[in-house]
This record gives sequence, structure tokens and C-alpha cells, in this order.
Amino acid sequence: MTRYWQDIQPGEQFETGQLSLGRQDILEFAAEFDPQPYHLDSEAAADSIFGGLCASGWQVAALMMRLLTDALHRQAVPVQGVTAVPAMRWKMPVFVDDALSARVTVTGREATSRLGGAGSVDLDVVVVNQHGKPVIELSTRLLVAMEEPANAK
Repeated sequence: MTRYWQDIQPGEQFETGQLSLGRQDILEFAAEFDPQPYHLDSEAAADSIFGGLCASGWQVAALMMRLLTDALHRQAVPVQGVTAVPAMRWKMPVFVDDALSARVTVTGREATSRLGGAGSVDLDVVVVNQHGKPVIELSTRLLVAMEEPANAK
């Protein structure tokens, strides 16, 4: 059963599935998108402030989006897009073989007539590693389809 904008209420919470990040995943992403020494070279990473080979923060943000999208699909939420990420903060590095999951809280929603058939839903997302330690925290605003009134069908 589809969960439209009207069905989503502030205060709701849910958890996502889990993704693991392997050494090759980190190296390939870094080589293409964020070629910093601590993402590409174990020796350089060991001597960095991170103390070891770690994933790009942008890779972690992309994985968060995958976790969130998969969770919303499982709930049959018709997401139309993302309109904003007003806050995002990396809390700690993600290392080889870390397993990530997220806790999501609905913090608000707004009907927006200018969007025609969609409303906004505000979420706070905390991605944690396998030890439950936050690695990234962010707030985001999604567009979610509204259910058409029965008399409009």
C-alpha cells in the first residue's frame, strides 16, 4: 500500500538496511571523485589525521542516499525528489569494512501548492557505523506525492 504525503507524520522514526564499504569501493570512488591521499594510499592515510584508509565524505553521503531511498521504497513512499539538504555534518571517518545504517526521523511536512500534487517532508538522518557511532548527520527535504482526493479520480 502506497504511503502518500498525507500518511507521513512528524515524529515518525524508522531505520534503514545496512551497507558495507570495502577497500576496493573506497579506492575506486576516490580515484574518480575525491583523489585525496588518505582515500587512495594506505601509508599516506596512516600518517594523516584519520589514521587509516577512509572513505570520502561524499561517498558516505551517496551511501546515505542509497540507504534512505531503499528504506522509502520498502515503505512504498512515492518520493518525487530532494529539494534541499540544509545541514550536513561528517562526524567521524568511515574505514574499510565498516557497516553503515541510518536512523531517520520525520521532523516536519508542508503542503506546497506550487509543486502540484506533492508536499515536502523534512527528515533528520543519522548514519551510524557497526558500533552505533554517528558518521554523518544531515537534514533533508523530500518531495512526496500527495494522494488525489477520491472525488478527483
